[in-house]
Amino acid sequence: MMALFSCSGNSESDMAPDSVYFNQRQKMVETQLIPRDITDLNVLTAMRSVPRHLFVPKQFRDDSYHDGPLPIGHDQTISQPYIVAIMTQLLEINSSSKVLEIGSGSGYQTAVLGELADSVFSIEIISPLAERASKLLDSLGYKKIMVKAGDGYIGWPEHAPFDAIIVTAAAPSVPQPLIDQLKVGGRMVIPVGDFTQELYLIIKNKDGIVKQSIIPVRFVPMTGEVQRK
Repeated sequence: MMALFSCSGNSESDMAPDSVYFNQRQKMVETQLIPRDITDLNVLTAMRSVPRHLFVPKQFRDDSYHDGPLPIGHDQTISQPYIVAIMTQLLEINSSSKVLEIGSGSGYQTAVLGELADSVFSIEIISPLAERASKLLDSLGYKKIMVKAGDGYIGWPEHAPFDAIIVTAAAPSVPQPLIDQLKVGGRMVIPVGDFTQELYLIIKNKDGIVKQSIIPVRFVPMTGEVQRK
């Protein structure tokens, strides 16, 4: 069974104040992102704005803006800030973009996308993570994000085609259902591989797809249907 969680933008009175972490977030952008050629001003603004510490378990919040991933439970992680930034930059999304995210995880990458896109559809195979991410995104006022628990391998065909697709778990190869759901001219960013992984940019044209290797990466593996293919 799939659970569907819609982010309606209700506020939550017990949300921790962001002021304690504001300077850390600005420093993260200045020292981790700009020196590594994150040049898209909209992406930089989003990374300055989204309170990453709220997406991190409380015991790790002192490390929220450090240059690395952090555990979020269920053998999953919140990605390194630089990885979030470069994947978002590669998508080249704007205020009219419809985006599919495979792997909601903590919801942090989802929130960054939500700062930039017209709409974001996010799928998380681990139901407790999907529910947690949806509630947090809802409390932060993201009205254009929808999260569901389900298998991201098959995408979200009823909302296709998408201008951009981002995959935050490594697959052995690029899932064909995701290629099918990408618009002609659309862009997909996905880690591919097992122990050795590469981050790929996929651009779909009328003749098929063009793949460009970007950087070596290390993501948790995609699970579900992809393991049976």
